[in-house]
Amino acid sequence: MVPKYGHTSVERNKLKRRLRELARRQLLTVAASCDVLVRARREAYQAPFDRLQGDVEYVAGQLT
Repeated sequence: MVPKYGHTSVERNKLKRRLRELARRQLLTVAASCDVLVRARREAYQAPFDRLQGDVEYVAGQLT
């Protein structure tokens, strides 16, 4: 889920694509038996891809 937070649809779609790809790569294999909701915070719009990847890896580690 990507809230607007005053950003354009282009920015929201870019963030959605990034988070969807990270979830597909890392959360899909770890959390195959449960549902996971990823909600972006305001800081996620400005975060580089590496930072988002690190955060998703951290969450994946917590799920195992």
